[in-house]
Amino acid sequence: MKRIIEHPILGKEKKRKKIKIIVNGKNMYAYKGETIAAALIANSHRGFSYTHRFNLPRGFFCGIGQCTDCSMIVNGVPNIRTCVTRVEEGMIIETQYGYGDKDENNEGS
Repeated sequence: MKRIIEHPILGKEKKRKKIKIIVNGKNMYAYKGETIAAALIANSHRGFSYTHRFNLPRGFFCGIGQCTDCSMIVNGVPNIRTCVTRVEEGMIIETQYGYGDKDENNEGS
């Protein structure tokens, strides 16, 4: 995992509890208190969603919840902005296709 351990402004990272999340059926580890996007990037996961019209991949962009590029399906709920949503133990995260409609997910497969 790639994480910033010591930051010139924020200082040295304090030890945090390691938790398990499930991303597209695969177990990954995150640290309590970090956002979903930070956990995914630390685990080298870059593709968060695919656009509705052209089925193009989207990833981390603004990091402050203003765009929708990092939207994913979290615990069955589509359009969750992962850059501002914190991880929870056992959270189920899935790549979102288009608007996140269940019927649309089946069409993209």
